Amino acid sequence: MEKFTLTVFHNNGEKLLDETFEAASEKEAKQLGEKRLEELNFLQTTHRCTNSKGKLLLFHR
Repeated sequence: MEKFTLTVFHNNGEKLLDETFEAASEKEAKQLGEKRLEELNFLQTTHRCTNSKGKLLLFHR
């Protein structure tokens, strides 16, 4: 399992969410990240999901 970080930002740069989770693959992490964003109603808010090496998996501005 690899660790991933999901971060959501307000327009002024303030972090609204900063969560770390584990997934078996980048594909699974992307799915889990999108599901979490949907649960919290953050799909249209600036966000990113990265792996532990900093690779960007999700991004929305």
